[in-house]
Amino acid sequence: MNARLTSALLVSALIRKAESEGGTGVVLIKGDPTAGALILLFSDRGMIKAARERGLRPDGTSGWIPAGPANPGDAPALSAYLERRRKFDADIWVVELEGLGPERIEELLDAL
Repeated sequence: MNARLTSALLVSALIRKAESEGGTGVVLIKGDPTAGALILLFSDRGMIKAARERGLRPDGTSGWIPAGPANPGDAPALSAYLERRRKFDADIWVVELEGLGPERIEELLDAL
């Protein structure tokens, strides 16, 4: 069995990693500290560029997969998506990471 980081520790590590890269990280919704699901919003100059969450990839492996509406920059659609997710799972975390370009997303997440 592989040990998995608690949600609170993973969030802390992601924010510190973003800050070490010259960006910022903000917890928008704080979930369960041990096992809450995690949605990451990646933004640039205040515009959401991508959303990711832990899940199963098409090949069956566990990893970070796209989440939310097809256009994560559509604020009303993203807000509605997050509201639906919170109704389904009150323990969910939502974290916004600013200043990391979309090309850095997978590299950053795979480093953890």
